[in-house]
Amino acid sequence: MHIRRALRPNSSRGPRPRTPLRAARAGGTLLAAAALLVSACTPGTTQRRTEPAADAALAALPRATPPILSPYYEQKPAWRSCGVPGFECTTLKAPLDYDRPAAGDVRLAVARKKASGPGKRLGSLLLNPGGPGGSAVAYLQQYAGVGYPAEISARYDLVAMDPRGVSRSEAVQCLDDRDMDTYTQTDFTPDDGKETDALVAAYRKFAEGCGARAARLLRHVSTAEAARDMDILRAVLGDGKLNYVGASYGTFLGATYAGLFPDRVGRLVLDGAMDPSLSARQMNLDQTAGFEEAFKSFAKDCVQQSDCPLGGRGATPKQVGDQLAAFFRKLDARSIPTGDAGGRRLGESLATIGVIAAMYDQSAWPQLRSALASAMKKNDGSTLLALSDSYYERDSGGHYSNLMYANAAVNCLDLPAPFAGPEQVEESLPAFEKASPVFGRGLAWNTLNCAYWPVQPTGRPHRIEAKGAAPIVVVGTTRDPATPYRWAQSLSRQLSSARLLTYDGDGHTAYRRGSRCIDSEINTYLLRGTPPTNGKRCS
Repeated sequence: MHIRRALRPNSSRGPRPRTPLRAARAGGTLLAAAALLVSACTPGTTQRRTEPAADAALAALPRATPPILSPYYEQKPAWRSCGVPGFECTTLKAPLDYDRPAAGDVRLAVARKKASGPGKRLGSLLLNPGGPGGSAVAYLQQYAGVGYPAEISARYDLVAMDPRGVSRSEAVQCLDDRDMDTYTQTDFTPDDGKETDALVAAYRKFAEGCGARAARLLRHVSTAEAARDMDILRAVLGDGKLNYVGASYGTFLGATYAGLFPDRVGRLVLDGAMDPSLSARQMNLDQTAGFEEAFKSFAKDCVQQSDCPLGGRGATPKQVGDQLAAFFRKLDARSIPTGDAGGRRLGESLATIGVIAAMYDQSAWPQLRSALASAMKKNDGSTLLALSDSYYERDSGGHYSNLMYANAAVNCLDLPAPFAGPEQVEESLPAFEKASPVFGRGLAWNTLNCAYWPVQPTGRPHRIEAKGAAPIVVVGTTRDPATPYRWAQSLSRQLSSARLLTYDGDGHTAYRRGSRCIDSEINTYLLRGTPPTNGKRCS
C-alpha cells in the first residue's frame, strides 16, 4: 500500500529542528502504510502504465441535505481555549456511518485562528497537510497559524480538523510502542522463505492489532467519509462555500470533496496532487519511480560536495546508487549501533526509511550526507535513526503518534490491496527494481500490508470531474519525490474546472517553498478568486 506524505510544518519549508526531519505529514511506516511514498517524475519521464486508469467517475451527492443529517449540520460549536495562544478549539460530531446515521457518532477535533484583519473577512480557510494520518490541528497550531502569509491570515479564519481516525479526533490505534519498535525494524527485503514469513507475520500482527483496538472505526475512515465530514464543518462554520488548501493526500481529500459537493466549492488549492484514477499497484510503481528520480537529484548534488560519502566529483547517479545499495546490503547482514536508550540498532529497514525521509526536501540533503558519513565511516547509526524516527513520528521518549495506524487504515479502505500474497510480490519485483534499482525491492514488499487487513476496502480507483465547480487550482512539482508531477497533470485533466500550476523544481509540494511566483499565484487566487492561467509554470 502506498504511503502518502504531507507537507512539512516549518517556515522555510525545510526540516524542523525537533528531530532532523519532523513532518506534519502523512508519511507512514514503509511497513505500516506500505509506502507513504508518492513520487516524482521529471516532465520528460515516460514510464509505461501497466494498468488502465479507471473509467468510473465519482458521482456528486444530492444538493439538498437529507433531513436525517440536519442535526449534524445545525450543530453549534462551543469554542474554547486550547492551550496555544491565539487559537481556539471545539469538538464536532459526524455520523460514524453515513448510510446508517442512527448507528452512532464519531468525534472530530477542530481548531481555528480567527482572522486578524485588516480587510474584509473572506470566511474560513480549511487546511489539511496530508497523510492520511497527518494531524491538521497540529499543523495549524505549530506552523500555519504563524507561518501563513499575513495577508491570508488577516482575512481568513484559518481552520483545521483532524479527519476521523486521526490524532485528536477519534483515533485508530493498533500497536503499543514496544511492538511498533519491533515492527519498524522488521526486514522488508526478505532474502529467503524464513524472512518472508517473518515479514508476513509482522503485517498480520499489525493488522490484527488494528482490528482489535479500532474495531468500531476501522470500516469508517475512508476519504469519502472524511470529505463528507468537511461539509458538516463548512456548514457549522457558517460558510456557504468551502475554501481549502490541501497538500499531498490532502489533495485527494479536497478533490473528493469537490466531486461530492461541486456546487459548494469555493477556492480550492490542491498542492502536490494525487491521481484518484490509479490502482494501488500502479500508484506504488509511480511512487517508486519518483523516489528514484529524487535520489538521482540528490546524487548529482552529493558528488559536488566535499563531504559526500557516496562518491566524488564525476561519479554518476548509478555509481552513487550502487554505493548506497552496497551499504544497505551490509546493514542487512549486520546492523550497527545507534546509542539508542532502548537498544535499537540501525539495520537496512530503518536506514532506508532515513534516506527516504530526506528525499522530501532538498534542504535535508546536507543532513543526509552527514548521517550517511557517520554510519558508513564511523559505524554510528544515530543520525539516520533520528531521520527514520521523524518519519514515523516517534518522539524521544519512544512514543509513536497514531500517524502510521491511521495511514494504513485509510489506505487499505480506500483501494483494494495491490497484491494478495508474497508470490505476487515476487512476480512484481522486476518491475519495481526497474523503476528504482535503489528502493524498488523494499517498496515492492511494502505494498503487501493491506493483503492482511481485517476489513474489506470500500473504495475503488475512479476519476473525479466535479462538474459545475468553481475554478480549482491543481499544483504539481516536476521532481516531487512524494507526489509525481504526472499525477497533477492527470488530476487537472479530470477536474472540469482545474487550472494546472507547475513548479519546476525539487521537493514535495510547492506553496510556501520559496518560489515567489507560486506563492503570488496562489495568494492572488485565495484573496481575489482569480485563478492562474491554466498551464502556468514557475521556478
